[in-house]
Amino acid sequence: MRGGVEGLASPYPIGGLLPSVYQEDEFAQRFTAGLDDVLAPVISTLDCLEHYLDPALAPADFLPWLAGWLGVQPGSHPDPARQRLLLAAAGDLYRRRGTAGGLRDHLELAFGGYVEVEDGTVVTVRTTASPPAGPRGPAGPGRLLLTVRIAPEVPVGHAVIERFVAAAKPAHVPHVVEVLTE
Repeated sequence: MRGGVEGLASPYPIGGLLPSVYQEDEFAQRFTAGLDDVLAPVISTLDCLEHYLDPALAPADFLPWLAGWLGVQPGSHPDPARQRLLLAAAGDLYRRRGTAGGLRDHLELAFGGYVEVEDGTVVTVRTTASPPAGPRGPAGPGRLLLTVRIAPEVPVGHAVIERFVAAAKPAHVPHVVEVLTE
């Protein structure tokens, strides 16, 4: 992720912080100069830490780490602009997590396209066993039906969206995902 930056000088050279007897030693100065080269990117990152934590300013290769730190599923969209939108909305998505609207917005931000969520979750009491639900069919009591329309240029398969929905919805709610390319 973050690595050495060629030509980046340390703002706090270690050689200048040594006692005067070592400041005159050529070997000690060369040795600490090597440490300065290693520590310069670390110091630079720490000096700019608030910018690394801002989705609008963070480097593109830092966005997956930030998504993992926030616990947001970034989807499989390669566009950093879409990932930045998703990370900026993380607080609102957590507030609405587990709701049909929150799931719809999370899917739309992660993958693009249009998402329809039919929420048939109601509380029912049965005195007899209910028949098993089929893999496809309308939403019924306690069942969530998602219709996801994805733009054809977005390389997202049904299995990816299925895993995404399974992780983002309430665990006790069964679901059906239909993916339609526009």
